[in-house]
Amino acid sequence: MVMFLHGYGADGGDLLGLADVLAPHLPDTVFLAPDAPEPCVGNPFGRQWFPIPWLDGSSEERAAAGLAASAVDLDAFLDARLAEEGLPPAALALFGFSQGAMMALHVAPRRDAPVAAVVACSGRLLVPERLEADMLVRPPILLMHGDADPVVPFADMNAAGTVLARAGFDVWAHVMEGTAHGIAPDGLSATLGFLSDNLPG
Repeated sequence: MVMFLHGYGADGGDLLGLADVLAPHLPDTVFLAPDAPEPCVGNPFGRQWFPIPWLDGSSEERAAAGLAASAVDLDAFLDARLAEEGLPPAALALFGFSQGAMMALHVAPRRDAPVAAVVACSGRLLVPERLEADMLVRPPILLMHGDADPVVPFADMNAAGTVLARAGFDVWAHVMEGTAHGIAPDGLSATLGFLSDNLPG
C-alpha cells in the first residue's frame, strides 16, 4: 500500500495521479490519497492537515492543536486501511508532499510498528526537538526537495536529514535541481527506486 498525503490547500486527488506512473512498476499495490481532515483556512476549496499562522493568520496554539489532532486521525486511518486490506504495517509506504511530507515525517516515527518507507517531498521536520523523545520506530526515509523552492526553503531538507540521522534513522536525500515547489520527473524516479527497494515483494 502506498498512501499519498497532499499539501496545504489541496486534496487527495492532487497526488493520486502519481499512481498512474508508479503502479505499472509496483504490481499488487493499492494506492490511496485521503483528504486532510480540516477545510483549508487559506483556500476554501482545499483541505489542510493543520493551519499555518504565517499564511492564514491562525495562532501558534491553533496550529499545534491541529497538528496533534490530524496526527491522531492519520494514525487511525492508516491502521484502518491496513486492516481492510489485510496488510501489516511493513507493507505500507507513505509519500507526502509539502504539508503532507511534514505529516509523514511526524507520524511515521511515532507509530507502534514501522512502515516500509517514507518519502517526504518539499517538506520539513516539525518539532525536531521532540523527535528523539517521542519516536518509537525508525522507518527508512527518502527526503526530496527542489533547490529552487520558494515556499518551503531548500535548507529544510538538510535540517531534517541532520536531525533524523542523529536519531539513528537511515536517511537518503535527492535534490531536484532547478525545481521549485513541486515534484520533478527525476524525483518521481527516485521515489520509484526507493519504494521498490523497501516495499515487500
